[in-house]
Amino acid sequence: MAATRRSSRLSSVAKPDPKRETSEETWDRCAACKPDAVRSSSSKAKTVWAECEKCGTWFHWDCVGEGGDINLVDKWYCKTCLASHPELQITLLPPTRKSTRKRARLDYANIEAGVPHDQSDPNRWMTIIQDKPIHPDSFKRVRGDELSKEWVERNEWAMTEPVVIDSPDGLGMMMPSEPEFGINDVVELVGADVPVEVIDVATQATSPGWTLGSWAEYYNTPEPKRDKIRNVISLEVSGTKLAEKICPPRLVREIDWVEHVWPAGKKGKGQYPKVQLYCLMSVAQCWTDWHVDFAGSSVYYHILKGSKVFYFVEPTPANLNAYEKWSGSENQSTTWFGDLVDKVTKVELAAGNTMIIPTGWIHCVYTPQDSLVFGGNFLHSYNIATQLRVRDIEINTRVPKKFRFPFFTKMCWYATDKYVRDLKAKEEISPRILEGLASLATFVVSEVRMIERGGKEKEKEAKEQVPGDRVREPGALARELRWRVRNARGMDSDSEGPSTSSPVPPTNGATAGAKRKRTETPIPASTSTSVSTSAPVPVPAPSAPNAAPAPVQAEEEKMESPVMFRNFVPRKWTEVRRDSAVTTCFVDPSSIQEEEAMDKLVQEGTVGAAELQTKVDTIVKTRRYKDKEQGGKTVVERQTITRTLDIYTWDENITRDVDVPMEIANDSATVS
Repeated sequence: MAATRRSSRLSSVAKPDPKRETSEETWDRCAACKPDAVRSSSSKAKTVWAECEKCGTWFHWDCVGEGGDINLVDKWYCKTCLASHPELQITLLPPTRKSTRKRARLDYANIEAGVPHDQSDPNRWMTIIQDKPIHPDSFKRVRGDELSKEWVERNEWAMTEPVVIDSPDGLGMMMPSEPEFGINDVVELVGADVPVEVIDVATQATSPGWTLGSWAEYYNTPEPKRDKIRNVISLEVSGTKLAEKICPPRLVREIDWVEHVWPAGKKGKGQYPKVQLYCLMSVAQCWTDWHVDFAGSSVYYHILKGSKVFYFVEPTPANLNAYEKWSGSENQSTTWFGDLVDKVTKVELAAGNTMIIPTGWIHCVYTPQDSLVFGGNFLHSYNIATQLRVRDIEINTRVPKKFRFPFFTKMCWYATDKYVRDLKAKEEISPRILEGLASLATFVVSEVRMIERGGKEKEKEAKEQVPGDRVREPGALARELRWRVRNARGMDSDSEGPSTSSPVPPTNGATAGAKRKRTETPIPASTSTSVSTSAPVPVPAPSAPNAAPAPVQAEEEKMESPVMFRNFVPRKWTEVRRDSAVTTCFVDPSSIQEEEAMDKLVQEGTVGAAELQTKVDTIVKTRRYKDKEQGGKTVVERQTITRTLDIYTWDENITRDVDVPMEIANDSATVS
């Protein structure tokens, strides 16, 4: 029969043509049927008919086909036509072209479980992206000995895009060195009975009930005999014998918050974020769908055996917004995230390669061959804002807490405590870190507001995240960090709302050898008030002759001004006592306290003794209250503020013994 007529006329039980046949009986038999042949009703339902291409007569294929496959026939002729027309010849269809592409592997277990066919193929994404625009990477390749904290400080781009290190030499990293180290060694060093989370690649869901021993048995099964494609990417091995063979790269250890923020004495079992040493075991064709590592944490990733292919999307605000919508939608399993962003970059890694993935980079991973990888996650101070943004995405998309960065909020409180102490001590902090600390301050202040007015449930949850061993007063600590960061960045540190000041070069000693300079507002000679700040203060324009001096706001009034926290009322001071004292004496220039600024000022025109007038203003505040956070205990607080102004005056006509003090005034007042 003709191939062009196969679809309509070659089928199970061809229906009679009323023009050619008039009785159903005629279709029970064909011209080639034996006279005594009888067909049952069931065989009728399965009868296949074939039509002679020359005469158009229909025959039962089992009567004329001689056991051949009718699906292979192109043109067929009956014996009568072949005898009368010798030029006719039965022809077969050409063989189907065999594809060189690897046949898709179907997951029949998932199909039987009701998973749609298009979602049961573990390689469906690799098939889809063959027609997608994928860009080759232009990420930097660096030597291991280049990577250090100083490298991050020197290069603005450092820790903002992935970097690849071809060889582990110089990285300051330790990995298993045995040439034959493999999955069986992992089992021996960690324990065969240790539970592992195994991912079904086709559905990207976790399969329960696996141990490291059963996983090794599956992993060692030859590829064609594996029932499914499975993956292990979350086996944390800290505290095991395997951990003794692994050490993260030097750069990671130098900036990791677990190493420098989390207290060393608080790293007991289950008491700290165990995310530094992961063992990843992937079989060929594994696929990990688009994701951002928890809390936007950075990653170090070393391939011991096998290979990996990464697809990256930069964490721009627009791309993170797209990721949030995609990861929270029902179409996540059927939509290629790369279609929603401007650019997807591909990076191929082989055995021996190491990669550092910075904060927030969105990525998916393909495994071309069985692989063994070691890596870890770490938070740091060079992109705190993005870490907090990813944390918000996790909350908004309802990521289960077990899949988030452990102890994240507590870690932020420890970081707050550390940097408040560093800022107090005038430690050198780079502008890049200060920018991140501003985001950290905003976050911890928001946590404080939940404690203060978030309702019982939110208040309890926020309080539980505050580490009481380091943070006794979270409200004071959070606001102090914000104040000190604004101060160090040269912003309006007194404002409780968002600062409108433009940032100026850091004043916290970020530049090597720099000293903090203080600027004083010029004041009339008759006043004794000095205003000092670490940020530049605008100087009023000169007034006209004989004009009245501009009013100066009293310091007491400024101190009693309300704090601009919404719904926040500070405790009132029970008693405020102010003391003022002025003393005068004559001193020799050589006895003036040595200070760089003073040395320059007294070099010229300062011959002879100088009259020194010292004005001291002291404010002592006290209050008594019951502290609910400490079980109603009675607390008494005293705050003392002292301001000292020294005025040196040189007059050649003055001749007086040096260092003879003369008290000018001494008055005190008490305000209740």
